[in-house]
Amino acid sequence: MQPVPTLRRVDREAYGQGMDLTFTAEDEAFREEVRGFVREALPAEVRRKMEEGRALSRDEVVDWQRRLNARGWATPSWPKDHGGPGWTPVQRHIFLDELHQAPAPEPLSFNVSMIGPVLIAYGDLAQKDRFLARAANADDWWAQGFSEPGAGSDLANIKTSAVRDGDAYVVTGQKMWQGMAHRADWMFTLVRTDPTAPKKQAGITFLLIDLKSPGVTIRPIITIDGRHEVNEVFLDEVRVPAANRVGAENDGWTVAKYLLSNERTGIARIGMTKRLIARVKLASGRLPAEAARRAREKAALLEAELKALEITQLRVLAAQKPGAADPRSSILKLKGVELRQAASELLLKTAGQAAYEFAYEAEPEAPTDIASNFLTLRAASIYGGANEVQKNILAASVLGL
Repeated sequence: MQPVPTLRRVDREAYGQGMDLTFTAEDEAFREEVRGFVREALPAEVRRKMEEGRALSRDEVVDWQRRLNARGWATPSWPKDHGGPGWTPVQRHIFLDELHQAPAPEPLSFNVSMIGPVLIAYGDLAQKDRFLARAANADDWWAQGFSEPGAGSDLANIKTSAVRDGDAYVVTGQKMWQGMAHRADWMFTLVRTDPTAPKKQAGITFLLIDLKSPGVTIRPIITIDGRHEVNEVFLDEVRVPAANRVGAENDGWTVAKYLLSNERTGIARIGMTKRLIARVKLASGRLPAEAARRAREKAALLEAELKALEITQLRVLAAQKPGAADPRSSILKLKGVELRQAASELLLKTAGQAAYEFAYEAEPEAPTDIASNFLTLRAASIYGGANEVQKNILAASVLGL
């Protein structure tokens, strides 16, 4: 049997070109510019880790973010007057698509796709001045503090309380499944400031919390694939300056909806699914003729669905308006996750024994590769908003049911 790396190093020219849509000459020139930058700027060790599905260290993530920032590409969705490149929706799509297929790390999502757009849309001038440039350059690493033990898909059910005390809020509660909180400097979070509000959503406020504050405790959660990516965060009478509130008190639900809309737009990760399908095609070459034909047939069906989703994503991106949540982003989250899970399962079956050959780093964050990715993606149906919730959003907000 050939070694596992032969199933990782995908030649996009041979296996991925069929996935491209028709773009203008200018768009194709931009694609080549992105490819050239990644080829020259991405450190060899980072590329190798990405190919092998291994976790990057904090320093590697920060270094890549700063390389992107020096090129002016760290914040693809931000407007030019706030430090973004001023790209069109198609350019943003091409940029992420090329990173995913290279493969190279995408910009730090908590900083760039979540808190950055929120501060641009809802933050005051002092907050923008204090946080935006630092988020772009990864001088601050942000974490998301939304879910709680009793409030995941039903996010409005949060219990973490924030009581106003002079020029600060005193925050007490527990957050759950906080991605990379053990690496983070700051956390944007939802807290309950009015427990008597007639609607649960009406009593929620959006706060920025310095994770070095007294009263913050972070405990690791090791997931089924052996990784340490998520955490519990305990908040014991943590004092948070009122100046760290984004938007009005008790209007945090509006801010959160906008943030989640941005998260769901990017969560489709179409380029990653393209790469999984390309690896299926490569792995099928090691199978008997009939089994290889069936695998390629299934891959082609996934490609067709993925192309339809890619067109849909471009439409949603083109219609996005600053500060406005777009419920159609739920389509991208829902279908994008389903296709990525289906592609990872097909790769698992096609790769055979090679899918279960793991390699661990010294730190227990990086089991690889195919089976690990398959296991990790089981949770994608839940994070970013459970698939069932996305269907309810689409039924109510898009179909009017």
